[in-house]
Amino acid sequence: MAFKIISKCPVCNSKLIATKLKCTKCQTVIENEFELSRFSNLTSEQLNFIEVFIKCRGNIKDVEKELGVSYPTVRSKLDDVISALGYIPTKSKDENNTLDILTKLENGEITADDAINLLKK
Repeated sequence: MAFKIISKCPVCNSKLIATKLKCTKCQTVIENEFELSRFSNLTSEQLNFIEVFIKCRGNIKDVEKELGVSYPTVRSKLDDVISALGYIPTKSKDENNTLDILTKLENGEITADDAINLLKK
């Protein structure tokens, strides 16, 4: 039985490397220091999100429907994955403004009509 590979040390939380690979068919064993993919550092939830995001071809509306979450939640999950991969999520002024408006709408701070008017500006 194979276990899912871990990427962080359970003792000190440092990055782990793989040192041994084995072929399941011919039993060949290769020993060295192998780096793990950046994706190996993602949580199961983050990997699931990435799978849905790719399946939906990056269409955020489709991701919203598939996961049953709002636009701000999808953006937040995407930013979380971007950060976990070691990148800094960037947002344009328009994205920040749109996200703020949608968050206010979702929290009931503004009405749908208010949101539409703000987005048109």
